Amino acid sequence: MAAAVSSHGVFCPFRFPDVTLVAGTSLSFGSNGITNKGSVLRKFALLISVCSVVLFATFAHAQQIDLALGASTPYSSGKASAAQGFVPPAEKSGMYPTFSADVLFKKQQRLGVNFEIAVRAKQDLYNGYQEFRPIFTDANAVYVVRTSKRTRAEFMGGIGVETLLFYNSYGACNSAYSACSTHLNSDHFMAHVGGGVRYYFWRRFFVRPEIHLYVIPNNYQFNSDYVGRAAVTLGYSLAPR
Repeated sequence: MAAAVSSHGVFCPFRFPDVTLVAGTSLSFGSNGITNKGSVLRKFALLISVCSVVLFATFAHAQQIDLALGASTPYSSGKASAAQGFVPPAEKSGMYPTFSADVLFKKQQRLGVNFEIAVRAKQDLYNGYQEFRPIFTDANAVYVVRTSKRTRAEFMGGIGVETLLFYNSYGACNSAYSACSTHLNSDHFMAHVGGGVRYYFWRRFFVRPEIHLYVIPNNYQFNSDYVGRAAVTLGYSLAPR
């Protein structure tokens, strides 16, 4: 979808579709290129459901299942200045609640699979103008090395999707029109590598500092295709009977 410059002279990363104003009604957006809130929520619910089925289907063959919640923040490079009027911002800062789940298989609990999602807690302002919210979702293969009785080193790599939700705060919707939406979303394929150190501080509870790197081809809304993310998670290890 092409970019546009608003009537105020501010760059907007999306061009919202043409609207038609009918007497007695509010602005109604066309359905072309638009994903309403319910559709977005259903998409993520489906993704999480599929990943949950895959994870639970492996329980019978797993040696260990880990669930973790935490907080993280992304970081990437940015340009101090540019000759053109629009400077793509750096994709950084903000608090991202995270959820992750992994399954380690038998054979010394070294190999497994991982699923994680990080969502920005509050909407950010794109170049100080348009509200938006990034979401990182990825699935990985994971390799765990036991370094001591209480610590584990973890390495992972996989693929995922970066979803950018851009909100149109100037739109008005009438609930009677199901096609009406006040936000657009942009999805980008990404490759992911990461690692962390897990420390069991009490029984099966652990804390894990982590670092992640996303390679996002054609991440044109931002200055760089490389986005890092630092995180700390608190988790619990389950073991099947």
